[in-house]
Amino acid sequence: MNDTVVIVNKSKCSPTTCGNYLCMRFCPRNKAGDECIIVDADKKVAVNEEVCIACNICVNKCPFKALSVVNTPKELKTSPVHQYNKNGFRLYGLPIPKKGLSIGLLGANGIGKSTALQVLAGDLRLNLGDYDKKASDEDILKFFIGTETMQFMKDKFNAKHKTAYKPQYVEAIPKAYNGSVRDLLKKINKDYEKTVSELDITRILDTDIKNISGGELQRVAIAASLLKNANNYFFDEPSSYLDIKQRLKISSIINGLKNDETNLFIVEHDLIMMDFMTDLVHIFYGSNGAYGVTSYPYTSREGINAYLKGYLANENMKFRDKPIIYDLKGDEKSAKRDLLNSWDGMKKKLGNFTLTVNPGALYEGEVTGIVGANGIGKTTFARIIAGELEPDSGLIDRKVKISYKPQYIKADSEMKVRELILTNPLYESYKHYFRHLEIESLMNKQLNQLSGGELQRVMIVNCLTKDADIYLLDEPSAHLDVEQRIQVAKSLKDITMTRKKNALVIDHDLMFIDYVAERLLVFKGTPAVNGEAIGPMSMRAGMNLFLKDLNITFRRDETSHRPRPNKESSVKDREQKSKGEYYYS
Repeated sequence: MNDTVVIVNKSKCSPTTCGNYLCMRFCPRNKAGDECIIVDADKKVAVNEEVCIACNICVNKCPFKALSVVNTPKELKTSPVHQYNKNGFRLYGLPIPKKGLSIGLLGANGIGKSTALQVLAGDLRLNLGDYDKKASDEDILKFFIGTETMQFMKDKFNAKHKTAYKPQYVEAIPKAYNGSVRDLLKKINKDYEKTVSELDITRILDTDIKNISGGELQRVAIAASLLKNANNYFFDEPSSYLDIKQRLKISSIINGLKNDETNLFIVEHDLIMMDFMTDLVHIFYGSNGAYGVTSYPYTSREGINAYLKGYLANENMKFRDKPIIYDLKGDEKSAKRDLLNSWDGMKKKLGNFTLTVNPGALYEGEVTGIVGANGIGKTTFARIIAGELEPDSGLIDRKVKISYKPQYIKADSEMKVRELILTNPLYESYKHYFRHLEIESLMNKQLNQLSGGELQRVMIVNCLTKDADIYLLDEPSAHLDVEQRIQVAKSLKDITMTRKKNALVIDHDLMFIDYVAERLLVFKGTPAVNGEAIGPMSMRAGMNLFLKDLNITFRRDETSHRPRPNKESSVKDREQKSKGEYYYS
């Protein structure tokens, strides 16, 4: 097997504007008379990998970054299970189905997790690396002979599989369906009442699907999957837009699907939820958009810790230069910092909802996390801070400049990414913070052409490269993978510290908040009725207040120091509650 793969991103290739096949003219193999880089049937370039010497000249010459040459691990001896096209993404290996267990798929975006789900769900036919044709049933069974995957595939070919698939981007559902939530669910299963009650979506049953929130849409999509008569369930990012209480409840409901006749697969970037809802984890590693490798299965704890470490012991494979390490956050006081902004006690009434904000202050050089249930006033508070709303009573300092990334991002504009962010005064100075978010490769795309994850990354960078005193980000982790969340967290901490500014971050991924924040603003109350903002306070005090209200305890993993949820009524759970230590002991 060749140790390099050559990837051509056809959407970026533009021969008419690059100088008439610039890559071909500079390729040394082409100059020698070989057909290395050729003109494909679509008039864009393709590369004959057998001829390519991986010199990277074409990669450096292409002004649109349409070509990349990627090294694969020398230890990788197998053929891909699937390859999309001549110079397209290829996937090595599949997760191993195990009835009665929940299997987690963990890895960066663009590394093959959704491809693996589509294959297992029957939405994508394997080609075993021969991209010109689909593999026969016999060839696929022969490829997986002697494995549990072979029996899974045999059952699929014999029509023994009934599949339920919860897609990644639930925002696409209103574009594909017209009508009420009730009508949608009734078409799937007339006995829907118990499920909608468990998921707390009864009150929106008669609402048009186009008029519900992201969190409600997520729960409707999960309900639609649960209501199907299936023995194979696939959940792609089920926690997006849900608050922590909803996430834990959804996790318990999904775990309730496990039995001796059921296969259950979950893609999730919230590591707390991955830990909580899975028994085994397959790690996907490789190169974004080029190739992905499916690891052997690990227990959930071992797999998540191995992923954070960046090293797979079973494969003797290192896939990240540095481990991701979580800080131990005790009661120690942070360094004395200057006051940046403050507010008096404020109140705001919107319809039947009332928000009360206790007096608080923000300080230079720190990140402040904001936690609380959905519908309890966090976004209302953000809009007051951003100046979009004025409080009914109380005062807030309006002298500071705010840069705001809202929760829900609409991108119907044909504006290109470069037009949006290259004019921001701090972009050139701080673009090195965002190199892992790969914004440069999106510069020529229109905003309305971006995926949910791409749009989120662009809007985060747009927010953080403006000249502001406070950077306010509402749910920045949505649609980002673990690596991207950590990169955003590091950027936030570095920028606020370097520029002596403050960042306010609203998010439901408690591991992300734990990593990024130094202090916490806690929202309590009754969703859609009233909310109260308390703080900011120390992380320990804030998390204890927040988790006590939810009756959930967290401990620290002994190896990675990441927060892990305790099982309800376990010895550790009872011990921490007796001490009043809900955050960690």
